[in-house]
Amino acid sequence: MHTQHHDLIQTIQRNCHIADARHAGDYTLCVYLLKMREFYRWEKGIRLSDVVISDDVGEWLTQREAVWDALDEQDYAPLSLNGSGEHDPFANETINTALNSVGLVYSAGYGRRCRPLFFLAELEQVIEQDDYTLLVAGRELARDVEAPPAMNQGKHVFIRRESLRRMLWEKVDEWRWSGLDNPMGRALAHYDFDADVEAALDAMAAAEIQTVIAHEIGEVKAGQVLGDAEWQTMLFALPPSHADIMLRAVRDLLADCLHTLPELLVRGNAASIHFYFGNLSAMRKKLAPQLVAAYQHWHETGDAKKIAAYAEWGREHWATVGRKALALFQAKGVAALAEIEAMVSCVDS
Repeated sequence: MHTQHHDLIQTIQRNCHIADARHAGDYTLCVYLLKMREFYRWEKGIRLSDVVISDDVGEWLTQREAVWDALDEQDYAPLSLNGSGEHDPFANETINTALNSVGLVYSAGYGRRCRPLFFLAELEQVIEQDDYTLLVAGRELARDVEAPPAMNQGKHVFIRRESLRRMLWEKVDEWRWSGLDNPMGRALAHYDFDADVEAALDAMAAAEIQTVIAHEIGEVKAGQVLGDAEWQTMLFALPPSHADIMLRAVRDLLADCLHTLPELLVRGNAASIHFYFGNLSAMRKKLAPQLVAAYQHWHETGDAKKIAAYAEWGREHWATVGRKALALFQAKGVAALAEIEAMVSCVDS
């Protein structure tokens, strides 16, 4: 199958290289080097538990940057599909209509700072849930340096099992350096990483893919509440700023109160609850100290009522905060950044 689609894979990977060439400068040097090391591991098919040779990575990195230099000014190429001509690379629905039937899944969208994100993978599973179509991707055939475990576009949710597994390994590796008694450590303690790293990663990915699905459905619902087009227009217009980080955290908290937290409590998987709180961004923790306190209460007593109560309260609260921020931006544009920051900073009470 992959031989048959060789040209398509090459075209998508070229588009990935163009996106990487244009946006590699978005990262700090440290983050850039870590992402490139991980990308090298993926491209070379090196297992997550195996050691990579620094000299080999350095040589590959020099070659990759030369490729990027040659592509930086190029346009994204259309995708040629058998029997249906050429398609704009962002025509997800049309492209997937053709590819899903042959066991492939494709996505093109935008991440932070309007960064294009592309990937092509083997289609592992299609799940119809309520009004949403969840497309679970397995082995990835083309991808960017940036590889989020999940993304949503309208009512289509793309879940990337391989990228999720890689992200989990990074969390494991990071926690091992500290060994702290924290939510991440408590989540990892449910899996036997000492005996078999790869098997433990598979088990953890199988559990956490459900959490990722829940969050992405929450994102779709948050978009319906806030007005997805208007919200995205605002984020795309914002310069890199504290307000930008805050507003992304506000939407994440809304998504989690709408769907992720209730789903976690229904499932009752302690490892997943620990993992969720271990994976909270610094901004979400800053904006939602009540939620962090509710987790601590659950950890100490086993009583999840405070988490459930926060989710119920947060559905309306974070929707109100999001709407106020959007109204400020629509009235004043980027001149509203300081006012938005001040409004969001003192809302969790």
